Amino acid sequence: MIEDPAFLAVLAVSLVAVGVVAGILAGLLGVGGGIVIVPVLFHVFGLIGIDEDVKMHLAVGTSLATIIPTSISSMRAHMKKGAVDKGLLLSWGPWIAVGVIAGTVLAGSVRGGTLTAVFGTIALIVALHMAFGKESWRVADAPPSGPGKGMIASLIGGFSVMMGIGGGTIAVPTLVLFNYPVHKAVGTASAIGLIIGVPGTIGFVLGGLGHDGLPPFSLGYMSLVGFALLTPMTVLFAPYGARIAHAIDRRALRRVFALFLAITSARMFWQILT
Repeated sequence: MIEDPAFLAVLAVSLVAVGVVAGILAGLLGVGGGIVIVPVLFHVFGLIGIDEDVKMHLAVGTSLATIIPTSISSMRAHMKKGAVDKGLLLSWGPWIAVGVIAGTVLAGSVRGGTLTAVFGTIALIVALHMAFGKESWRVADAPPSGPGKGMIASLIGGFSVMMGIGGGTIAVPTLVLFNYPVHKAVGTASAIGLIIGVPGTIGFVLGGLGHDGLPPFSLGYMSLVGFALLTPMTVLFAPYGARIAHAIDRRALRRVFALFLAITSARMFWQILT
């Protein structure tokens, strides 16, 4: 099937379309394009016959690579609107990086099914929060400091890199629960994506070097073809999402996206169990 020109053409168009959607969502919801890219790549890699043991690692590593330019593009757009909290980045950034390193090491030592289960579980939690959560919910009046800050930031980094997402999917709702302004949380999350994407990509590239079962044009656990098709669209459309984020009521969109995540989570668990 992979040698069929018609199939390859449809595949290329599909990945470009996913890049457009992922870029807009990265800027619009602060969730990071990876939450769309990973499940799509996971199923596409399955369709073209990539080894079950590596396809989730390859999807995650490729997604992390696309997060780097997307985060830069989205961050610049949000910085122009004053929505990136540099103080929070300096405070949380080192702990997020610690979590990323730990999560990358752990991801390299587990089977693909484990990564799939991690993605499916977090995606379901995020879907429930988006569908039923209220922005008025609070657990504290301000983000934590001291050991609490280190623990939460490290968990954000660790789970995000294992899912191949930029951090906004977890960071935005977490910050909002600590009474942090939602628009500033979205903007700051775009910068958090860069902290996750750079070391995460390096780790997945190194961890996959020489691994059996990888398709042609792979650099470790990163598909160069997937990266080349997805990245231009995510970079181009992330600023549009950032502009829309400051202009619309996003509640209906959150519910639609929650449904997408719930279906994605169910399909991933179904594949693990069958």
